[in-house]
Amino acid sequence: MGRQADANAHVPLPIRDGVAPSYLWLDHNPADGALAFLTRHFADVGEAVWRDRMARGEVVDAAGAVLAPDSMLKRGMRIWYYRELEAETPIPFEEQILFRDDHLLVVDKPHFLPMTPGGRFLHETLLVRLKNKTGLTQLTPIHRLDRETAGVVIFSHQEATRGAYQSLFQKRSVHKEYEALAAPLPWLTFPLVHRSRMVEGEPFFRMQEVEGEPNSESVVDVIGARGDAMLYRLQPHTGRKHQLRVHMAALGAPIMNDAFYPEALPCKGDDFANPLKLLARAIGFDDPLTGRARRFESERVL
Repeated sequence: MGRQADANAHVPLPIRDGVAPSYLWLDHNPADGALAFLTRHFADVGEAVWRDRMARGEVVDAAGAVLAPDSMLKRGMRIWYYRELEAETPIPFEEQILFRDDHLLVVDKPHFLPMTPGGRFLHETLLVRLKNKTGLTQLTPIHRLDRETAGVVIFSHQEATRGAYQSLFQKRSVHKEYEALAAPLPWLTFPLVHRSRMVEGEPFFRMQEVEGEPNSESVVDVIGARGDAMLYRLQPHTGRKHQLRVHMAALGAPIMNDAFYPEALPCKGDDFANPLKLLARAIGFDDPLTGRARRFESERVL
C-alpha cells in the first residue's frame, strides 16, 4: 500500500484536484524495472494503467525525475504517484465552513463523509473537498471524526502554528461535546461517568471492552426525550476509536443506526436515509496563540 504525503513533507508532485500524491518506499532492490515492479506490487492496478501514468509523467522519484517502464529501482527510493479510483460513490451531503482565520478552518462535517482519502474514497472526502473549495493546499486535520459521525472538526492550514493547536488535543486541553439519540436508560442516574479498558476487537474495525486498567472515560448526561428515544450529551475525556459508540452500547443503549455496536451488522452499503445518530456538537479550548477562549458549535440537528 502507498502512503499519502504529509502536509509538511517535500513532495515532487503538486496537489491535483485537491489530492496530494502518494508514495511507496522500497525496502529491497527489485530485480526488474519500474513497470513490472509496480504492476506486481499493486495487483489491482493493471499494467496499462501504470504505462499511461508514466507516459503522463505522473510516476516520479523523490527528486521529481520521471520513471520509465524500464527504470531500475533501488532500496531506499520513494516512488511518487497519484492514487486514482475508476468509480467513486458520491456522498450526497455538503460540509459547511463555520470559521476561518489565518491559522484554522473549522468545518461542520456531514454524516457518511470520510475525513481523508483511503479505501474506496478519494475525492469524496472532507479534506479533498475543502482543498478544492478553499485553495488551502496545506490543510491538515487537527483531529478526526468517524465517517459515520457528523459535526465540528478543526483543520490547520498554517504549518508554523499547527503544532501549537495539535498539542491542545495531545494534552487533552480541548472540551468536546457530542449529542446522541439512543434508547432511554431509566434505571441509571445521570450524569454518570463510564470508564473501561478498550482494545481492538473482532472484526478488525471494531473496538471492545475488556478487563483491566481503564484507558477510556466518558461523561454521559440526559438532555431530554425525543419521541421514544432520549437525546444524550456525551463528553469524552479520552479519545479512543469509537469510544462513545462502545460506551453507549455497554450501558445498554446503543446509538441509533449504529451498524457496528453492539453487534456488527452485515454490510449492505450506506443507508443515507438512516445516519448514525451521533453529532460532534461543540469544541472549546483556550487559543494557544492569543489565550482567548474559543468555542465552535455545529448547526446540524439529529
